[in-house]
Amino acid sequence: MTTTLNTMEDLDFAAMLEETLSSGQPERGDILSGTVTAVDNYGLLVDVGWKYDGIVSRQDIERMGMQTSDFSTGEPIEVIVMRLDDLEGSLILSASQARQNEDWKNAELLQESDQSFNGLVQAANKGGLIIPFGNLRGFIPASHVVDLPRSASEEERLRYLESMVGKEIAVKVIEVNRKRRRLVFSQRNAERENRNARKEILLGELKEGDVREGVVSGLCDFGAFVDLGGADGLIHISELAWHRVRHPQEVVTVGQKVRVFILHLDESGKRIGLSLKRLQTNPWSTVEERYHIGQLVEGTVSRVEAFGAFVSLDPGIEALLHVSQLSDGVSDPRRELSEGQRILTRIISIETEKQRLGLSMKEVTAGERAQWEENRAKQTADNAV
Repeated sequence: MTTTLNTMEDLDFAAMLEETLSSGQPERGDILSGTVTAVDNYGLLVDVGWKYDGIVSRQDIERMGMQTSDFSTGEPIEVIVMRLDDLEGSLILSASQARQNEDWKNAELLQESDQSFNGLVQAANKGGLIIPFGNLRGFIPASHVVDLPRSASEEERLRYLESMVGKEIAVKVIEVNRKRRRLVFSQRNAERENRNARKEILLGELKEGDVREGVVSGLCDFGAFVDLGGADGLIHISELAWHRVRHPQEVVTVGQKVRVFILHLDESGKRIGLSLKRLQTNPWSTVEERYHIGQLVEGTVSRVEAFGAFVSLDPGIEALLHVSQLSDGVSDPRRELSEGQRILTRIISIETEKQRLGLSMKEVTAGERAQWEENRAKQTADNAV
């Protein structure tokens, strides 16, 4: 008798198992295509081709920014199985997560293809920016936000990030992690790609001798970088002005708009050489109109060497006071003159084509020097009043 009962139980179990397998019971995580069979204030009933209808709650619908009234019976819908409610015999489904699944796939495709897309900044916090991607919320770390002031205070950085809310920006996907629900974007990477593309176009348009407008983007000891609208060019310190410049900050500031002369293009190295001074009148072109041999001139010592001193007469005009033209018996100008010192000299030579002017202190008479010193003392006194 016992054997007969065990045999019957085995048959019943086998039959139940076969029925379950043949029924194709949905499992958690399955994505199914269904049809809305009923709509009410509590949610949706969805036919997914199983023996029980599935339920999509109103809360799930609202997570998509929609209402149950946005759906109608007979409408096709994609859902994901959340769980099987054994007590009610119904499937608990989610339409919002099914949509998110498509968004995760699209994000992965964007990352694989290294393509950028435009999105609207929805919110900001001290860590970065929030940007929607379909039904997902992506994050842009502050370190990947373009033009964020790195040296600013935390409060200033937050103000800048908050000013981005509501703006449409280009970003690239740099991380997709479904398990941790992390979707990370980079505005900096997208901007770099856009900038490289603009640079290629710009290099194809530029010609030596062109005049362009740009914005000073950076300063360094050897010159100033200018953004030409897609590529940076360099104004070497020697091309900032006709006069001697110690540091670019004497002439330009970051953010300043400037007109520049395209001095040279290095297509292989993608380098653009610029000039400011080529758009200004060369002061040497009018030297013969302003100076003549024998003229007394006052100047400022700009630098002193063993062989003599360079004297600035006007912006862009430096003349040489050779050691032999100092007072008799002077063998080292560095003991007699100092940088920034004002001196009176006489012009003894002019070579316009070579941009050279020769000066002499020996040719200045004692009376001329005394008169000059008296005038300087009087001027100093007048300025002090």
